[in-house]
Amino acid sequence: MVRIGYTMMTEQTGPRELVGDVMAAEEAGFDFSVTSDHYFPWLAEQGHAPYAWAVLGAAAQATSRIGLMTYVTCPTTRYHPAVVAQKAATVQILAEGRFRLGLGSGENLNEHVVGGGWPAAPVRLEMLEESVRIIRQLLEGRTLNHRGTHFDVENARLWDLPETPVPVGVAVSGPDSCAVAGAHADLVIATEAKSSLLEAFDRHGGAGKPRVGQLPVCYDRDRDAAVARAHEQFRWSVGGWKVNAELPGPAAFAQATGHVRPEDVASAIPCGQDVGEFVAAVRAYTDAGFTEIALVQVGGEHQRSFIEWARTALLPALREL
Repeated sequence: MVRIGYTMMTEQTGPRELVGDVMAAEEAGFDFSVTSDHYFPWLAEQGHAPYAWAVLGAAAQATSRIGLMTYVTCPTTRYHPAVVAQKAATVQILAEGRFRLGLGSGENLNEHVVGGGWPAAPVRLEMLEESVRIIRQLLEGRTLNHRGTHFDVENARLWDLPETPVPVGVAVSGPDSCAVAGAHADLVIATEAKSSLLEAFDRHGGAGKPRVGQLPVCYDRDRDAAVARAHEQFRWSVGGWKVNAELPGPAAFAQATGHVRPEDVASAIPCGQDVGEFVAAVRAYTDAGFTEIALVQVGGEHQRSFIEWARTALLPALREL
């Protein structure tokens, strides 16, 4: 049976509301949750970007069953990998074994803030692979001295390790990232329903491991209102990651998506309240081989109505997949 998750989308909701929303999602029956980790929203209309790790700590204490996960953290520029390992170990202790660490190569949107420049894509992937190696060794309890191509670690050790090891996931978008994920990750993460990504992950050692996808949706009783909201806040999502990863801020995303029409967004994001349309969008992921799908409800102020609708209508239908 496919596992259905709820997304704490930090770009569209403040920190206190995020915690309340994940509590409601747990009560409604979602199997797990994921949390974005941004310094900026993609578009100014979204309006938020709290610190994801503080939200995770609060969510760990406010919930008791639902899984928690970063989707995803970039451990290369804004955060040093040794610090990410410490964050992950601490959240796993607070969550009593319910946390998974999702990692990715990042976006200029968030990483430029520390002033280190934005590396080319092949370099970012090298940095990610080295980071994953560092993080995994520290989470295993090793005292680590590391002199690498991109990172140095000096006599580092995590003094508070969880009883339950932290599963590490890696986000993929092409063959090279699939190779990194297959070799080093406990699960794979993607935002596109492409079976080719999972096949490449399997070829490099990922066979039998969980594969987690993410799907934006926009529930509203008024479909036209849902389409308008999805266009206002999520039109960035119809662009390719090769472009999105390079854009430096919300103004750049607004300019890059000026040509995107509401109907373009509606063709990519289920909008309204037709359960069948939402189920079909999720089925595209399950047919591709994904075992878990995290839903993103567009619009921060519309989370509770979506969660209640999911509890009564959507989740029961998805359980039949």
